Parts: sequence; C-alpha cells; structure tokens
Amino acid sequence: MATKQLDTLLKYEKDNEQRCADQLKIAENEYQQNISRLQGVAEYRLEYMKRLSQRAEQGLDSATYTHYHAFIAKLDTASKQVEVAMQQAKALVEQSKSIWLKQRQKVKAVESLRDKRLQKVAVAADKAEQKMFDEIATQQYLRRS
Repeated sequence: MATKQLDTLLKYEKDNEQRCADQLKIAENEYQQNISRLQGVAEYRLEYMKRLSQRAEQGLDSATYTHYHAFIAKLDTASKQVEVAMQQAKALVEQSKSIWLKQRQKVKAVESLRDKRLQKVAVAADKAEQKMFDEIATQQYLRRS
C-alpha cells in the first residue's frame, strides 16, 4: 500500500476515533447528570421527610399526612426512574468506551503500518543513494585507470 493511501486511511481512522471519543464524552456527561439528578432527588426527599417530621410534631391531620406520604412515594418513584436511567447511561458509557478503545487500536495499527512503510521507503532510498555513490566511485576509478 502506498504511503499516500496509508496517510488517507490514518486520517479516516483518526477522524473515527475522534467521533468515538466525542460519543464517549457525551455518554459520560449523561451518566454524571443522572448521578446529580439522583442526589438531588435524594436530598429533596430527605428535606421533605424533615418537613413531615416537623409538621407531625405540631400535629397533623390525616389529609395532610396522606398528601406528604403520596408526595414521598412520587419522589421514590422518581428516584427509581433516575436509577434506571443512570444504569442505562453507565452501560452506554461502557459500550462507548469499548468502541473507542477498538477504534484506538485501529489507529495504532494503521500508524504502525505507515511507519513500517516509511521505514521501507527510507531504506530503499538509502540503498539507491548508496548504489548511485558506488557507481560514481566506480566510474571515477575507471577513468583514472
């Protein structure tokens, strides 16, 4: 394969690697956002439980208690939904990371192949140059003789 073709292939694979890295960043950001959402819901639930406790100390009618209890149940449901979303985001991060690592291996393989090709070209050029110098030296020797 010609060096120019390897350069084109390397550029293509590096572009793919960048796209994979971008997808990984997006997936990691989504995962982090879900962690933050889960913490936010947990903190809000805790705060609401404190309010319920304070109101219960002052006396609480059954309708208000039912309202508090229903809202806490909604927060628990929201927490479970965020946990599911977080697990899905984590799975997407792992999948994206795997894809990025495979693409990184492709880039390294093409770089290695290109480096070997460049080395062969350099060796061939050195041999051709040495052959040319040998030929010049031989011609000079024959002229003197």
